[in-house]
Order: sequence, then structure tokens, then C-alpha cells
Amino acid sequence: MNLAFNSSGTVTDTYAVGLLRGMLEIPSPSYQERALAGFLVETMTDLGFRAHIDVVGNVIGVIERGDGPTLMLLGHLDTVPSQLPVRSEDGKLYGRGAVDAKGPLAAMICATAGAVDLPGRIVVIGVVEEETPGSRGAMEIRSTHDRPDALIIGEPSGWSSVILGYRGKLDLRYTVKCPATHASNPAPKASELAVTAWTALVDLLGPDVGHRTFTRPGATLCRLDADLTSATVDLSVRTPPGFDAETLVRMLRSRLPMGDLDVLNSVKACRASRSNPVARALTSGIRRLHAQPRSLVRTATSDMNTLAEVWDIPMATYGPGDSHLDHADIEYIVLSDYLRGIEVLSTAISELAQLPVRPNRQMIGAPRPERGSR
Repeated sequence: MNLAFNSSGTVTDTYAVGLLRGMLEIPSPSYQERALAGFLVETMTDLGFRAHIDVVGNVIGVIERGDGPTLMLLGHLDTVPSQLPVRSEDGKLYGRGAVDAKGPLAAMICATAGAVDLPGRIVVIGVVEEETPGSRGAMEIRSTHDRPDALIIGEPSGWSSVILGYRGKLDLRYTVKCPATHASNPAPKASELAVTAWTALVDLLGPDVGHRTFTRPGATLCRLDADLTSATVDLSVRTPPGFDAETLVRMLRSRLPMGDLDVLNSVKACRASRSNPVARALTSGIRRLHAQPRSLVRTATSDMNTLAEVWDIPMATYGPGDSHLDHADIEYIVLSDYLRGIEVLSTAISELAQLPVRPNRQMIGAPRPERGSR
């Protein structure tokens, strides 16, 4: 008998909490997710998934229960650096990734494993490198798998809220070299040009630039390494829907008298309708637990942006956890909220089982034939 499940076929609370704690105890900063992926392959196999690790390190688990729609639940394995001591206290579980985003991913795994009556196919994916500019894991999924019939992204929304949109992101790097000269020489210095790049960016974005509003861009000076002869500046812009990133880059280049401005990453903002089937299914799960659901948009960016660029399907983002604790030194998840999140996802999965199946769909979770070099 598998002790992970209770008599009704759903995952027990004890198992669910133990799974999340086990995930927190495995450090998985970006580019170092392999140990966690291996742990989840074993865990998901024990829970009845067909599980494997793909070519870039994503862990993919599939449960098939006959004909029906394909539902994808996708979270991320990686965290920001710096592991935190894992401990339980006052109904809270502390550890790096408790909120962002091992809690949401663990909730997805448990809810899917307990979806005993679902017809169709469910695929749960933990992707790598979400916390990096390139979102390599999600990029691999969108390029090697056919789109599912519905998609839930795992990020902390709070157990009674659903995220419908994220601002986009434009990552830039400005590099410049100047001849060695005396500090008093009026010729341009690399350090001065680096500052010019930042001030020009803020000026171009306008007086309302900031990170408080979904509909306005926000800029961040992420890194500045400069002296008189060489400088490197990493700049990041969070962009609202409809933002013209190409024009911004062109105008910023025109303000820089020398050096190179490179685009490291660019992803558009996304926003789903609150009436789309995934949002409706999640809010139904929240109401079943006697809460009033909230619909949110975020000023940050997630893998929802990456997948929404190419997949025009019902989608939304959901996960237990307080997003204000993302990357914090006291990151924790309230365990009762985590367990409620599993219940909400279980309800949503059951409702999404009624979606019509998209014709000519390739089996999700089955890798396509090898392509040429990437």
C-alpha cells in the first residue's frame, strides 16, 4: 500500500508537507537544479507519474488516464542563491523556495497525483533557470512540446488569489572601453558613460517610471562595474502591455556616443482574461473553500510570459504563498495555506477535465524527434 494516499485516493497532508520539506532541503539555485530534479523523478514515479529529466534539466511527469484534454502545470525548480535553514515553527515552514516556487510546484504534484477520476492527460513540469534572464527551461518546453489544452503556471499568488498577467522584461547590457587618460582630462571616461546609459534610460522611460504600476515601465540598474577605461552596466526594464521595446533600444543607442548596447533578453507582457477556463476553474476551487477569490496582475515577470508568447490557450498563474516573501531572508509558507492550495488545484483539475480536446495534438510529455544543433 502506498502511504502517500488516503482511502479516497488523494495525497495525505502528512505526505504533502513532507514532500515540500524534502524539496526545501535540497539546494537548487539557478544552474544547480539537477539534485532536486532527480529527487522529483523518484518522487513522481512513486506517485504514479511517468517521469524523466529532459535535455536541459527540466523534470517532466505525466499521468495518463484515457481520452480527454491535456492539462499542463508548470513551476520552476530553481531559486535565488543563498540557502536558508529549513525549519517548522508556528504552522510555518521556512526555507529557500518555500514560496518561490517550490511550494506551488509541490502543491501541483500532490494535486495531480490525487486526481483519480480525471480523464485525459496531466503533465507536471519543473523547469530550470526561471530566475535567470534566458528562462531556458520554459524556452525548451515551448520549442519541443506541442501546446496543451490548458496551462497553470506555479508561482505564489496567495491561496485565494489568481494571477492573470505579468509585465514583460527587457534585459540590456552596455559595455564601453575608453583610452587611458588622466582623471582631469575632459575626454569621456568609461565610468561616466556608464552613468549616462542609466540616466538616459530613465529619461526615455518618462517621469512615471517605477515598479508600482502594471501599466507603466519600471527600470532597475542591476550591475555596474566601471573605472576610467572600461565599464559594464546591466539594465533591466519591466514593460507593460503594448510597450515598444525595439524603439526604446534604438533611442537609447542614439544617446550613447560610444560602446555597445546588447539585448540579453526580451519577453512581452501578458494578460489573460478572468473569464478564461483556467481562471474560472481556479476561482471555483477558491470559492469551494469559502473564500472570495481575487484576480491580480504582477509588475514582475514569470514563465507565463515566455509561454504566452507562443501558446494561445487558456492559462493563469496560481500557487500558495505570500509573494512579498519572494527572495526574502525569512522566506516561509503557512502550511495551512499550502494545503488549501492543493485543494484549490484539485478542484481546478477536475473542472478542466471537461475542456474540449484540441484536434491533431501531439502527446505532451513525449519528446519530439531530435532536431539539429540548437
